[in-house]
Amino acid sequence: MPPKLEQSGPMTITSRTTATPEAYLSLLSASKFDVFGNPALMSSHLERDLLDINKAVLAGFTAAVFSVAAPCQTLSLRPVLPSAETSFAGTHLPNFQVQALRMDPLTEDGGDSGAAPKSTERNGLIGRIVKRGLQDQKGLYAAPFKISNLKWDAVVLAGTGAFLATDRRIEKHLPGGNHQIYQNSSNVALGGLAASLAGLWAYGIKTENLHAKETGELELETLSNTFLVYAPMQFIAGRQRPGEGNGNGDFWRHHAMNTSFPGGHAMFTWAMATVVAHEYPKPWVKALAYGAAITVTGGRFLAQDHWSSDMFIGAALGFAIGTHIFHTRCDPELSPSCHRHSFDH
Repeated sequence: MPPKLEQSGPMTITSRTTATPEAYLSLLSASKFDVFGNPALMSSHLERDLLDINKAVLAGFTAAVFSVAAPCQTLSLRPVLPSAETSFAGTHLPNFQVQALRMDPLTEDGGDSGAAPKSTERNGLIGRIVKRGLQDQKGLYAAPFKISNLKWDAVVLAGTGAFLATDRRIEKHLPGGNHQIYQNSSNVALGGLAASLAGLWAYGIKTENLHAKETGELELETLSNTFLVYAPMQFIAGRQRPGEGNGNGDFWRHHAMNTSFPGGHAMFTWAMATVVAHEYPKPWVKALAYGAAITVTGGRFLAQDHWSSDMFIGAALGFAIGTHIFHTRCDPELSPSCHRHSFDH
């Protein structure tokens, strides 16, 4: 119950309960008498003193509230009821759950303390990816010059040369018909293989299946390295497609990508199929993977999007890149066909 103050003549204060500092200040401010009963206005000096007293009392009251609430910092989820000792002037004090107001510590620049480790971890991951990619490219471009690979170099070069010499003759004997059918079959096979591998990777991530996760990661790494080999070859060769120019498939006629040599669809599909066939060396997996690669290669060739030499070198490079990345990065404990070589990661 608020105090009842009465005033008459020289200031007389009667309190039915204990008066608060705010009540004294309000009454003195409105009174025409000072505290000594003199009919003069209260001096500014006395007013400042009373204001200071009021602030001090309020500060003490606030400190007492938080001092009583401090023991409530606990990990218990049970509600805490205030005791009789926590009451002040007959009123129970609020029970502050301080842990609910907890804030993560800040760094010197005002940021979250967890931001720096996350940023460092992200930078480290990017650095490892770049380093790993450079190692892959170095190994791929050096692979043809290894003595153990010279026989395969000879096979690929001889086959490419033979197809280059007979490209136009083979093209003339291709069946006609609706080329769109061949292109659609190629696109369906490529899309089905890519979607299956993406689903396998997602399954590995969701279920923590290490073998499936490795397959998806190596597929992505293989496609990245395939592109880094494919792009410069496209710019350098600049070959015309069947039906372009004089119809002879001349080289160095284009100065952009998406040219005829090497066959990009064949190259990327064979790279993907090779990795999954090595990861899961079961007959039915190999049949599906390499069957999709053959369908894509044949469909693009029958649709007369490429010359025969384009498809041959594209398929050979895709198979070689997929095999190299798999044996370089695979885990022998996950796949029985893994034989690590070149360098460790």
